[in-house]
Formats: sequence, C-alpha cells, structure tokens
Amino acid sequence: MATASISVSETPLVLYLLRRADDALILGHRLSEWCGHAPALEEDMALANMGLDLLGQARELYSYAAKVEGKGNDEDKFAYLRDVRQYRNLLLLEQPNGDFARTMLRQFFYSAFADLYWRAMMKSGDATLAAIAAKSEKESAYHLRHSSEWVVRLGDGTEESHRRAQTAIDDLWALTGEMFEADDSERSLIASGIAVDPATLRSRWLAMISDVVGEATLALPKSDWMQQGGRSGRHSEHLGHLLSELQSMQRTFPGATW
Repeated sequence: MATASISVSETPLVLYLLRRADDALILGHRLSEWCGHAPALEEDMALANMGLDLLGQARELYSYAAKVEGKGNDEDKFAYLRDVRQYRNLLLLEQPNGDFARTMLRQFFYSAFADLYWRAMMKSGDATLAAIAAKSEKESAYHLRHSSEWVVRLGDGTEESHRRAQTAIDDLWALTGEMFEADDSERSLIASGIAVDPATLRSRWLAMISDVVGEATLALPKSDWMQQGGRSGRHSEHLGHLLSELQSMQRTFPGATW
C-alpha cells in the first residue's frame, strides 16, 4: 500500500525554504533525465553534474526547512511524500526537456536569475541561508556560463539550431516572470532582511539575458504577459507525471533503504 502524504506547517520561513528547495529538486530531476541521452558524452557529464549541484542545494534547503519546522519531517519526506499541490517550484522548471535547445534556454533563463539571487542572498540576515547562498552562487555561476555559451552556439549556429533556439525562447518566455514575484508571506521575510526582493533583480537579469540573446542573433518576445501559479501550488500537468516517477519507490516501499 502506498504511504500517505505528509502535512507541512508552512510558516513564512518554511514556505520560503521549500520554494527554493523545490526549484532545485525539480530542475535537477529534469536534468537527470538527459543522462545517457545528451548529444555528446561531455555534455552528458555536464548536465549530470549540474543536476547534482541542484540536488545538493535541495538537500541543504530541505534539511534547514525540517529544522525550522520542527515537526519530524526531513529532506526525504519533503522530497518524496508531498502531493503535487504541496510543491511550490516555478512553473518554468517543471516543463519537459524537449529538445536540447529547449533544455538550454530553460537552464539559461533560470541560471541567470539564480546567480543574481544567490549572490544577493549571501547578505541574508539568516546565517544558514547566507552560507547556503555562498556555496550555491559558485555553482549557479558555472551553470550560467555553460548555458549561455550554448545559447550563443545554438542561436548563431545552423539554420536548424537557430530555429529551435528561437522556438524555445518563444515557448518559455511567459514562464519567466514568476521568478520575480513575491507574496505577502515572502514580503515579511524581505522586510526583516532574511530574504531578497526578487523584483530588484529583474532589470539586471533582463540586461544579462538581452546581451546573450542578442549575441546569439535571437530575439526576446515583446509580450509582457506572464504565467503564474507554481509558487502557490497550481502547476501544469507535467509536474504530476514527474512526481509519479520521482516518488514511485518511496511511495511503494515506504522507508526503504539500500
């Protein structure tokens, strides 16, 4: 019999930690799906390593959330024993990999934000979060460099690679705005100096994105309409399918160990 989902006491700090941990877990899982399928062995290893970086971030954030909550949950329970509506990751990160260009554009959009975010969070009034940020920023800097190089290579490459890269930008653009939103729960942490206001990062993110996209001979959409929902637990159908795979072992054999 499959085990039941856990309940979570979503105080502002716990919710904040789970949102960032869910981002890392879900994107890390998406990258792991490329293992053995990337276009070259070197890229297979690069994507796997980026996925492992994100998994490490998720573990640290889930562990800290468990400590703050103090209800007996741990990193494994947060990862494997919550329902889809309890996940608070960005909609952008749960999108299927698609082709290689789509994966790289998704990674580029997020990494450009994550690098700015973790750099700013190094000044957090929460010492544990500041320490996690210091480690995560080094990883996100590499993720950004790697993905931006691929965006330029694909956009300024062949006619086919350019078409695929532009299609990925057009398809994913409306999912990028959610990165810069904050609700009342998050604003209380911003006011206390624990969290960073993501809206303050948007202009630098856009400048960075525009420079790379321009170098790649690609174009950003002119529409400013943005999709939201992930932060409040309203997801696309893709997350449910992802979790059914991610959680299958723990749901079927609760507490199993190697």
